[in-house]
Amino acid sequence: MDTNLVVRALGALAHDSRLAIFRALVVAGPNGLPAGEIAQQLGLAPSSLSFHLKDLAHAELVIGRQEGRFIFYSANFEAMSGLIGFLTENCCAGNPCGVPAAPQCCGESK
Repeated sequence: MDTNLVVRALGALAHDSRLAIFRALVVAGPNGLPAGEIAQQLGLAPSSLSFHLKDLAHAELVIGRQEGRFIFYSANFEAMSGLIGFLTENCCAGNPCGVPAAPQCCGESK
């Protein structure tokens, strides 16, 4: 994973609202949630939600898709797995250390 993208992703997640948005989208799975439902679940104003989603999308952590009048957002599971892999790729200098491998996510291709 590109270091610049890792920095953008970590920066995007370093805000309580963006972290809550991302976690809600991870729970929702690959189908995602419409923007209005995200705002309602988290108690965010639509303008605030839009701002935070833009930042998450810039970091490639979320993907938006238009369905009729609604925009559905979903977590980018590939980017999430890449970030986790980047952070743990040299764990304990390659020696066994008891850190479990990350579980397979529902959004990953098998």
